[in-house]
Amino acid sequence: MEKLSTVIITYNEEAKIERCIKSIESISDEIIVLDSFSTDKTVSIARNLGAQVYAHKFLGYIKQREKSISFATNNLVLALDADEYLDQKLRVEILSIKEKPIADCYKLNRLSSSNGHWIRHGSWHPDDIVRRIHKEEVTNGGEFPNDKIIPN
Repeated sequence: MEKLSTVIITYNEEAKIERCIKSIESISDEIIVLDSFSTDKTVSIARNLGAQVYAHKFLGYIKQREKSISFATNNLVLALDADEYLDQKLRVEILSIKEKPIADCYKLNRLSSSNGHWIRHGSWHPDDIVRRIHKEEVTNGGEFPNDKIIPN
Protein backbone atom coordinates (compact mmCIF):
# COMPACT_ATOMS: atom_id res chain seq x y z
CA MET A 1 0.00 0.00 0.00
CA GLU A 2 1.34 3.41 -0.94
CA LYS A 3 1.60 6.06 1.74
CA LEU A 4 -0.46 9.24 1.58
CA SER A 5 0.51 12.73 2.72
CA THR A 6 -2.33 15.17 3.33
CA VAL A 7 -1.46 18.86 3.06
CA ILE A 8 -3.68 21.64 4.37
CA ILE A 9 -3.18 25.39 3.99
CA THR A 10 -4.43 27.55 6.85
CA TYR A 11 -4.85 31.02 8.26
CA ASN A 12 -7.03 31.57 11.34
CA GLU A 13 -9.01 28.36 10.86
CA GLU A 14 -9.50 27.33 14.50
CA ALA A 15 -13.22 26.76 13.91
CA LYS A 16 -12.62 24.35 11.00
CA ILE A 17 -9.21 22.70 11.26
CA GLU A 18 -10.23 20.00 13.75
CA ARG A 19 -13.04 18.71 11.53
CA CYS A 20 -10.72 18.69 8.52
CA ILE A 21 -7.93 16.79 10.27
CA LYS A 22 -10.24 14.30 11.98
CA SER A 23 -11.81 13.48 8.61
CA ILE A 24 -8.47 12.44 7.12
CA GLU A 25 -6.45 11.09 10.05
CA SER A 26 -7.50 7.46 9.46
CA ILE A 27 -6.34 7.48 5.82
CA SER A 28 -3.28 9.76 6.03
CA ASP A 29 0.20 8.56 6.79
CA GLU A 30 1.35 12.14 7.21
CA ILE A 31 -0.63 15.32 7.90
CA ILE A 32 1.03 18.62 7.05
CA VAL A 33 -0.39 22.04 7.81
CA LEU A 34 1.16 25.07 6.13
CA ASP A 35 0.02 28.03 8.20
CA SER A 36 0.29 31.71 7.30
CA PHE A 37 1.01 32.93 10.85
CA SER A 38 -2.46 32.50 12.31
CA THR A 39 -3.29 34.67 15.29
CA ASP A 40 -5.88 32.23 16.68
CA LYS A 41 -5.52 28.63 17.93
CA THR A 42 -5.20 26.99 14.50
CA VAL A 43 -1.57 25.92 15.01
CA SER A 44 -2.04 24.49 18.51
CA ILE A 45 -5.17 22.57 17.45
CA ALA A 46 -3.38 21.10 14.44
CA ARG A 47 -0.32 20.11 16.48
CA ASN A 48 -2.48 18.55 19.20
CA LEU A 49 -4.12 16.42 16.50
CA GLY A 50 -0.73 15.17 15.33
CA ALA A 51 -0.15 17.38 12.29
CA GLN A 52 3.28 18.62 11.34
CA VAL A 53 2.93 22.39 11.19
CA TYR A 54 5.06 24.71 9.09
CA ALA A 55 4.72 28.48 8.85
CA HIS A 56 5.23 30.61 5.79
CA LYS A 57 3.97 34.01 4.79
CA PHE A 58 0.98 33.78 2.50
CA LEU A 59 2.11 33.68 -1.13
CA GLY A 60 -1.37 33.61 -2.67
CA TYR A 61 -3.37 30.41 -3.03
CA ILE A 62 -1.47 29.14 -6.06
CA LYS A 63 2.03 29.39 -4.58
CA GLN A 64 0.87 28.46 -1.07
CA ARG A 65 -0.65 25.20 -2.34
CA GLU A 66 2.56 24.48 -4.24
CA LYS A 67 4.61 25.18 -1.10
CA SER A 68 2.42 22.89 1.02
CA ILE A 69 2.87 20.03 -1.46
CA SER A 70 6.66 20.52 -1.34
CA PHE A 71 6.63 19.50 2.36
CA ALA A 72 5.01 16.13 1.60
CA THR A 73 7.42 13.21 2.00
CA ASN A 74 5.15 10.79 0.12
CA ASN A 75 4.41 10.85 -3.60
CA LEU A 76 0.66 10.39 -3.07
CA VAL A 77 -0.79 13.67 -1.82
CA LEU A 78 -4.25 14.81 -0.81
CA ALA A 79 -4.42 18.62 -0.91
CA LEU A 80 -7.17 20.25 1.14
CA ASP A 81 -8.27 23.62 2.42
CA ALA A 82 -9.02 23.80 6.15
CA ASP A 83 -12.74 24.19 5.49
CA GLU A 84 -12.88 20.95 3.49
CA TYR A 85 -13.45 17.51 4.98
CA LEU A 86 -14.09 13.98 3.75
CA ASP A 87 -17.15 11.85 4.37
CA GLN A 88 -16.89 8.12 5.10
CA LYS A 89 -17.62 7.08 1.50
CA LEU A 90 -14.73 9.18 0.19
CA ARG A 91 -12.36 7.87 2.87
CA VAL A 92 -13.14 4.31 1.75
CA GLU A 93 -12.52 5.25 -1.90
CA ILE A 94 -9.18 6.89 -1.07
CA LEU A 95 -8.09 3.81 0.89
CA SER A 96 -8.83 1.65 -2.16
CA ILE A 97 -6.77 4.04 -4.30
CA LYS A 98 -3.87 3.69 -1.84
CA GLU A 99 -4.09 -0.09 -2.32
CA LYS A 100 -4.07 0.04 -6.10
CA PRO A 101 -3.72 3.47 -7.73
CA ILE A 102 -4.57 3.49 -11.42
CA ALA A 103 -4.11 7.21 -12.14
CA ASP A 104 -1.81 10.05 -11.15
CA CYS A 105 -4.66 12.43 -10.34
CA TYR A 106 -8.14 12.00 -8.96
CA LYS A 107 -10.96 14.50 -8.84
CA LEU A 108 -13.15 14.84 -5.80
CA ASN A 109 -16.72 16.06 -6.08
CA ARG A 110 -16.73 19.02 -3.71
CA LEU A 111 -20.06 20.09 -2.27
CA SER A 112 -19.94 23.81 -1.53
CA SER A 113 -22.07 25.80 0.87
CA SER A 114 -23.05 29.42 1.21
CA ASN A 115 -24.63 31.01 4.27
CA GLY A 116 -25.12 27.57 5.82
CA HIS A 117 -26.89 26.06 2.79
CA TRP A 118 -25.50 23.30 0.59
CA ILE A 119 -25.38 24.28 -3.08
CA ARG A 120 -26.62 21.38 -5.20
CA HIS A 121 -27.29 23.18 -8.48
CA GLY A 122 -25.90 25.75 -10.92
CA SER A 123 -22.26 26.21 -11.80
CA TRP A 124 -21.14 25.27 -8.27
CA HIS A 125 -22.45 21.70 -8.45
CA PRO A 126 -21.13 19.31 -9.31
CA ASP A 127 -17.75 20.85 -8.47
CA ASP A 128 -15.16 18.29 -9.55
CA ILE A 129 -11.73 19.39 -8.37
CA VAL A 130 -8.33 17.65 -8.50
CA ARG A 131 -7.29 17.01 -4.91
CA ARG A 132 -5.59 13.56 -4.79
CA ILE A 133 -2.40 13.58 -6.80
CA HIS A 134 0.97 12.04 -7.46
CA LYS A 135 3.11 15.07 -6.65
CA GLU A 136 5.64 14.43 -9.42
CA GLU A 137 2.92 14.40 -12.08
CA VAL A 138 1.24 17.79 -11.54
CA THR A 139 1.86 21.49 -11.65
CA ASN A 140 0.05 24.08 -9.63
CA GLY A 141 -1.61 26.90 -11.49
CA GLY A 142 -4.94 28.61 -11.71
CA GLU A 143 -6.12 32.15 -12.04
CA PHE A 144 -5.78 34.61 -9.20
CA PRO A 145 -6.99 34.18 -6.53
CA ASN A 146 -7.83 30.48 -6.99
CA ASP A 147 -5.35 27.66 -7.28
CA LYS A 148 -5.83 24.69 -9.55
CA ILE A 149 -3.85 21.46 -9.57
CA ILE A 150 -3.11 20.60 -13.20
CA PRO A 151 -2.09 17.11 -14.34
CA ASN A 152 1.07 17.10 -16.50
